[in-house]
Amino acid sequence: MPEQPKNTIDQERIQRAVREILLAIGEDPDREGLAQTPERVGRMYTELFAGLESDPHKHVSKVFTENYDEIVLLKDIPFHSMCEHHLLPFMGTAHVGYLPRGKVIGVSKLARIVTHFAQRPQVQERLTNQIANFLMNEIDARGVAVVMEATHTCMTIRGVKKPGSTMVTSAMLGTCRSDARTRAEIMALLNRK
Repeated sequence: MPEQPKNTIDQERIQRAVREILLAIGEDPDREGLAQTPERVGRMYTELFAGLESDPHKHVSKVFTENYDEIVLLKDIPFHSMCEHHLLPFMGTAHVGYLPRGKVIGVSKLARIVTHFAQRPQVQERLTNQIANFLMNEIDARGVAVVMEATHTCMTIRGVKKPGSTMVTSAMLGTCRSDARTRAEIMALLNRK
């Protein structure tokens, strides 16, 4: 069942909320440097959360018949998302691989799928699973592997304040999970410089 786009983002409501936040921290939202901040934040949230409004199926509407049954792996896909716990960004790289079953998708589509699911309030664990499950279901792959590495500003600039730390998550589905040799091959390809 295709994921349906949600309602459009209410920029005016965001602007009112940002103005209230500025007042709540003791700032003057009408001073020169802040006067346009609510509008800027509204536009920014519309951009950062665009994945809530779009349909990821558009990225898999075109597949190509190809007699290829080895690993397809796109490494080092830059991404950024917003931690749903603090609304602070986390960013890093995603590595997405799959074992085709007679059909492949355009390489840029893998990056677009990562971006789609990253552009919503997220936790990295869910993001990793959403990408893997979507690909497994939509391209009828024999297996899918997604590994994500990210730095979370919610822990580097606040709270525990541990800059330089990186969180790694993985999702292995189908043959990539059940066959130790396939899993090892994917991990070896990921670790190649």
